[in-house]
Amino acid sequence: MAGSSVTSPQSPKRSQLALAPWLFLFPAIIIFTVYVVYPIGQSVWLSFFSWDGLGEKQWVGWENYVELFDSDAFYTSLINNFLWLVLFMLAPPIGLLIALFLNQQVAGIRLVKALFFFPFVISQVVVGLVFAWFYDPSFGLLTQFMVALGFDPVSILADEKLVTYGIIAAGLWPQIAYCMILYLTGLNNLDPEQIEAARLDGAKGWRMLWYVVVPQLKPATFIAVVVTVIGALRSFDLVATMTAGGPWGSSTVLAYMMYEESIFNYRMGYGAAVAVVLFLIMDLYIAWFLWRMLRGER
Repeated sequence: MAGSSVTSPQSPKRSQLALAPWLFLFPAIIIFTVYVVYPIGQSVWLSFFSWDGLGEKQWVGWENYVELFDSDAFYTSLINNFLWLVLFMLAPPIGLLIALFLNQQVAGIRLVKALFFFPFVISQVVVGLVFAWFYDPSFGLLTQFMVALGFDPVSILADEKLVTYGIIAAGLWPQIAYCMILYLTGLNNLDPEQIEAARLDGAKGWRMLWYVVVPQLKPATFIAVVVTVIGALRSFDLVATMTAGGPWGSSTVLAYMMYEESIFNYRMGYGAAVAVVLFLIMDLYIAWFLWRMLRGER
């Protein structure tokens, strides 16, 4: 009796404590469902239809996917997305190196930090225009450098073999700045006790960085890699601004292909099929990265 009289008043408090987190999460869950889960489900459902965006939808089943996997443009876009993904992964290590350089107290370092921050705060469209002018074979800075060194100018954005690499280089500029900011934040939150203990044990230089600093930067690395992967796979702004997928579709990517098919060709179902494939690729890569990271922590 005494035990029941003591525990019974606490049960409402326990239920309230258990319910409180869900009450706080409820608005976010609603917003996430409406603006993320529902559009994903709608895109998957739409990919099984033929629809011009105005008239009646016509059920076609897997025809959009069959046509997609039989399209040369799809494989060109897929290869370009793979190049974006591989080369964009240079952004986290380069961002870390720059962050290590900037994480010091010397005269004028704030001005240097501001210069490195600059690419992160400007629009992707502006970045695309700046690099399009930079690559211009008539008056671009790259042309001036090549002529000064005795080389013939190269029209990078008109060359089928070089255009994708030129656009990726433009995309790396702000992406490296973003990763640098993440690592600078992580470096400011390092545990000084671990650093001091490592110094007492004789760790310095590369050993200090690899065994003491980098493990403490895992949260920043996780965010940097995930955001970089997403940015590489949904690359659209720079392609649309600099080449519009040209020349002859050689620089197109899945995100731009989705946009072109849906908006210009009025094939909403086919564009949704492209979006679903892109979503699956992104999910599989991030799931694999999460699995590797969690396995490493164990």
